[in-house]
Amino acid sequence: MKNFFKDFRHDLPASIVVFFVAVPLCLGIALASGAPLFAGLIAGIVGGIIVGASSGSALGVSGPAAGLAVIVLTAIAKLGGSWEMFLMAVVLAGLFQVILGFAKAGVIANFFPSSVIQGMLTGIGLLIILKQLPHALGWDKDAFGEEDFFQPDGETTFSEILKAFEFFSVEAIIISGISLVILVLWDTILSKKHKVFSLINGPLIVVLFGIALNYCFQNNIVGGTLSPEHLVRVPVPSSFSDFISQFTLPDFSGITNSKVWEIALVLALVASIESLLCVEATDKLDINKRVTPTNRELKAQGLGNIVSGLIGGLPITQVIVRSSANISFGGKTKLSAIIHGFLILLSALTMASVLNMIPLASLATILLLVGYKLAKPAFFKEVYKLGWEQFIPFITTVIVIILTDLLKGIAAGLVIALFFTLRNLYKNSHSMEEEVNPKTTQKSYKLYLGEYVSFFNKANISATLVSIPNNSDIHIDYSKSKFIAHDVAELIKEYEIKAKEKNINVQKINFINTKHK
Repeated sequence: MKNFFKDFRHDLPASIVVFFVAVPLCLGIALASGAPLFAGLIAGIVGGIIVGASSGSALGVSGPAAGLAVIVLTAIAKLGGSWEMFLMAVVLAGLFQVILGFAKAGVIANFFPSSVIQGMLTGIGLLIILKQLPHALGWDKDAFGEEDFFQPDGETTFSEILKAFEFFSVEAIIISGISLVILVLWDTILSKKHKVFSLINGPLIVVLFGIALNYCFQNNIVGGTLSPEHLVRVPVPSSFSDFISQFTLPDFSGITNSKVWEIALVLALVASIESLLCVEATDKLDINKRVTPTNRELKAQGLGNIVSGLIGGLPITQVIVRSSANISFGGKTKLSAIIHGFLILLSALTMASVLNMIPLASLATILLLVGYKLAKPAFFKEVYKLGWEQFIPFITTVIVIILTDLLKGIAAGLVIALFFTLRNLYKNSHSMEEEVNPKTTQKSYKLYLGEYVSFFNKANISATLVSIPNNSDIHIDYSKSKFIAHDVAELIKEYEIKAKEKNINVQKINFINTKHK
């Protein structure tokens, strides 16, 4: 237990930052999902406490994910608008995830190339910056943290930024500007000057400053005002019974509904993939390079979704925005995620009115710094130096994430990475050397087959064999081969027969040790 709290002085400030980031995102995602606002807070509480305690991830933070918002919105409509029926699907999705964990499906995470993972991190960083700029300028028409590029009202991410410059709020810009100065000074100068600035981090000061300035606006201590849409909006319970009444039980009769099972399966697959990718990305950001047990993570996420569904919460995944904020502001262990969950619970119960005094501009500025740390210009330069094979999947992932969503961006990056992999397999399937006998001037050839030769290489190898001139000798060397596709083996067998007609002498080297499949 002592070791569990050994980094408490780092984890507590980080958990406070994650808490302030998580609350408006929980509410915004609930709004975008067509769910009760309190359902977003429930998912944040469960993601912090239940998943945080059961996960093997030291720095990952779980909660409702923007990537599932469209799925949730569509699913609720598909179930006739029944929120309780949808909750049954969340419970079943959690059960599916637990089964996947026991089936050791966490190995899926190992099949994503680093260029795509880095592209995911950078794309999310840019997305954070683009989405928070309007809030930093005081244009808060859309849900805080809304992820879609093309929005229901006909606007796009870029047009929202242009509108923000047109309909800006002077008060919000003042808050954002001063907050940014505080964060930069804290990060680059003050934290290195004295230990006290490491214990009390910049984002906490930014939030307290925002509350204080908003109080001054409201009480005419200084000129200016912030309208309600510029502030965090948390449901305020009038009593404990009112608070408890916001929790909802699922409709258990939905277990016989085939649509519920279909939705549960989709939720389980998408949430599992998104969580595993976030685990991979979070581990890359960890300066201690700890490795999260992915099968345990699937079980933890499944447990979280079971609990969230049973008490009226949104589906849960590990979320890179919250995880990266946790890392950026000093989190060291899973205690940070757990504390942030308790803080959401405590705030929803007792401090909702205080939270509603926090300007969105304060939170947007914190997220802008998080986004910058994920998408520094130096990252683009580093990946570019690694060559096109790394850079093109990376930049494809970034662009598609910005223009569509997280999963489509990752899928696009994987397709490009797969193309380069197949191209390399195609190019490196074999090599050929030509030798000339100085006395007879007769040519002979040596064809070296690669370690793995698949059916993709059939056409290339066929073209090489056809190019061998009549009256030649050719040695086909299998020494390095561990796998030869059946199609290629058949091709070589047929070539041996036809070669006799051209007076080509074919010899095989180490053919007996090669497996043909």
